[in-house]
Amino acid sequence: MKKSSTVISVTALVLTAPLVSSAPAAATAYEPDPPTPVAPPAIALPPLPTNMPTLSNVDALRIGPSSVVPCIGVEIRPGQEAADVVANYPTGTTFCFAAGLHRITRMIVPKANQIIGSDEDAVLTGSVPLTGWTATGGDWVVKGVLPAAYGRTGQCEDNIANVCYLREQLFLDGRHLTRVATREKVVPGTFFGDYAANAVFLGDNPAGRSVEMSKTPTAIQSTATGVTVRGLTIEHFATAPQAGAIVLGPKWKVVANDIRWNHAVGAMLVNADGAALERNLIQHNGQLGIGQYSTVNGTISDNQVSNNNTDGFWIADWESGGIKTTWSTGGTVTGNLIQGNLGVGLWSDAYDDGRTFSDNQIVDNAADGIRYEIGRNGVIENNTITGNGLGTGRGSGTSLWDGGGINVNTSTNVQVRNNVVTGNVNGISIQSRTRGSGPWGLNVLRDVSVTGNKVTMKQGTAATGMVQNSGSPIPTGEVVLSTNTYVLDSLMTNRFQKFGQWFTAPQWQKAGLDANSKFTTK
Repeated sequence: MKKSSTVISVTALVLTAPLVSSAPAAATAYEPDPPTPVAPPAIALPPLPTNMPTLSNVDALRIGPSSVVPCIGVEIRPGQEAADVVANYPTGTTFCFAAGLHRITRMIVPKANQIIGSDEDAVLTGSVPLTGWTATGGDWVVKGVLPAAYGRTGQCEDNIANVCYLREQLFLDGRHLTRVATREKVVPGTFFGDYAANAVFLGDNPAGRSVEMSKTPTAIQSTATGVTVRGLTIEHFATAPQAGAIVLGPKWKVVANDIRWNHAVGAMLVNADGAALERNLIQHNGQLGIGQYSTVNGTISDNQVSNNNTDGFWIADWESGGIKTTWSTGGTVTGNLIQGNLGVGLWSDAYDDGRTFSDNQIVDNAADGIRYEIGRNGVIENNTITGNGLGTGRGSGTSLWDGGGINVNTSTNVQVRNNVVTGNVNGISIQSRTRGSGPWGLNVLRDVSVTGNKVTMKQGTAATGMVQNSGSPIPTGEVVLSTNTYVLDSLMTNRFQKFGQWFTAPQWQKAGLDANSKFTTK
């Protein structure tokens, strides 16, 4: 039976800063500071609070499992082997998971045009219960539950312990536990997996409590076309780094699911031409919320992607955080709320071509809000980007080399227009790095246009500008900044930078940059 849908309210506070017009500014290029007896000094304001509520267009949509349409088809009940049920029916069949917990012990491989869904809040889990615990030396142990030791992949924030790549997560009464590197470090709230001894050590007394360990690598994946997945909760899958709990194929539609607490990536689009990932909650996954690889015209829209990278992958510069796309052509990432992820909010990397990032709310992510890296023909428009890049850790920093609200890195023909960029570690960072060659020849930064944006910079050393490696200089005229509005703490504060030289607002304009832009403290 279909339960009544409810609107999931993801926010409570409206960001009132309007998008600015791309039309030329008034004749006065900048407004003088309000008269004061003494020019105000630059003030290092505290960072914006984490988990700041934000209004997104996602807020008005029905998202997650509560929003699905009724499911009518072959019922799959708890205790059945879902992979076998799906395999026994022809293309085009609809499968409806009944209410309850479904343990997925083998990957579900749908056929073309099959629908896999639920209207009863069904939960698909990749975990297994752990029982038979024994007290030993102040902690508890169970043996014989781990797989054989496997190789290390990925990069961890803690590159000494290097445990982020290990796939088996533990959940105590549904609460995600933190993995530690040695038994000696086991305390309440943590566990240690000893793969050589095939033993798991737990820091909490498990008596009378539920302890589960993620085990199955993937929930749903196939190369069949036209599959729909809707209305499911997909959790606790032991995904390998860079692999998804659900992997979309060509022309798939994955809509209104809750994809959470999986070890690596929540949802991956892989060779998924024409696929759509829409109106999902994608949260608390161990590495990344959404990944995309080698896909033409994929759509990622109206999702809430929040609080991902729970298992400690490298925040500043490895595939962690909200959304990352690579080697893909065309398609859009639009209308998403991307919030509170430990990594980059929205990242295009390695030979994306013709991608559009539009109308997203990107809030409080630890690294860049948007990073467009080694790509071409990109459009970044109408996004609201607030409080990003303020995280700390290995490789994090505050210079333009470390990024900002928007970071365009060694890419060609990128349009950055009509975005609202507020309170990030930096405003807009244009980086030209020595990055070798690829399928399009030498990777260089060329033809970058930054127009019609509203950029507020009032804290720390926040700046907008350009940096370059000596081996990868930016020729004159290849970066155009025009018709932007900059809201500053003071027009006399150094908030602009070009190749290591700092500028105040009047100096920046006198140097021929942002000639038609507006600078204000209001």
